[in-house]
Amino acid sequence: MIKILFTIPNFETAGSGKALLHVVTRLDSKRFEAHIACVHTRGDFFKIVEASGIPIHILEYSRPMKPYLSAIKACYDVSRQLKKIAPDIIHSFHYAADYSEPLAAKMAGIKWVYTKKNMNWGGGSKNAWYLRSYLATAIAVQNTDMMETFFKNSKKTVLIPRGVDVEIFKPVLKSESLAQKWGLEPKHRVVMCVANLVPVKGIEVLLKAFKGVGVPFADWKLMIVGDNNNSYGKELNALTIELGIEDTVLFCGKQDKVQDYLSLAEVVVLPTLDKGRKEGSPVSLLEAMASGKNVLGSNISGIKDQLEPYPEHLVTAGDVEAWRLALLTCFSNSRAVNSQIGKGFREYVIQNYHIDKEVNSCQELYFKLSK
Repeated sequence: MIKILFTIPNFETAGSGKALLHVVTRLDSKRFEAHIACVHTRGDFFKIVEASGIPIHILEYSRPMKPYLSAIKACYDVSRQLKKIAPDIIHSFHYAADYSEPLAAKMAGIKWVYTKKNMNWGGGSKNAWYLRSYLATAIAVQNTDMMETFFKNSKKTVLIPRGVDVEIFKPVLKSESLAQKWGLEPKHRVVMCVANLVPVKGIEVLLKAFKGVGVPFADWKLMIVGDNNNSYGKELNALTIELGIEDTVLFCGKQDKVQDYLSLAEVVVLPTLDKGRKEGSPVSLLEAMASGKNVLGSNISGIKDQLEPYPEHLVTAGDVEAWRLALLTCFSNSRAVNSQIGKGFREYVIQNYHIDKEVNSCQELYFKLSK
């Protein structure tokens, strides 16, 4: 039995938490004993994790690394706590360039793995990323650009893209109650974006492109699913008014049952910009594809892996005119044509991005490290 301790700062932002839980709950229980460590119990998703029955340790495993002397002492204290849990392997789902955790694991004599989740590396965090990677026993990367850009010639890395549960995300009948809630009539057609609303997601580009499609497609509505209760959300709301499209854009806020909202959509888009942290392996696009939707995504790291066989569905990041033309193509299709394209995307996800494929890749890594 191989004991794995999965670490994550918290379950308040459920994206990484869901990714972790998808893997943990599917591990072969005859060969793996899974535990979770996080810093606190806040967040609605923590209750779901707790209900899974996986042992949870509340542990402040990440510490500030300055001043250095006190930081070394703090890491040693963490290492003693890790020794008490006694995992064979620690797998970190922490997104940041923290190297206190691998240092503590090293002090405890425990093999330590981390998943690289985004394309952030340079700037003030560059040295921290190098140290985090140097101290790691292995690194799970989520797209091919990461392999080439950050870890070229590294023997520590293994490519493990995100997977999706195709039994949860699948084609379903339109939720009539949700359609009524958002004032959608039978004539309305929906293009949707599901994203954590932060500036790198490029939603302003989508809004301008949607505006540019024009009057012939007035029956189309743009639904944006994600927490817009922040400064960026307010800017986007103001932009819809400035563009005169406030009646055709619906800000739906953060939603737990995304699959219900996807039932309303015909086309799903992800217009992430080609700067900053970009994307790792964005699960929202995979969920839309698994749900049988026609999709468009920016031609950037992560997304271009997922849409590699479909170059015509990749759009130049940040280019309003390119996005306008891509939307125009999808909007010009009949409902039946978009549905047929979506069926092809679902079959592609089942073959290449099934959650079981991600889990099997993780298990293979753990077996390799445990030898």
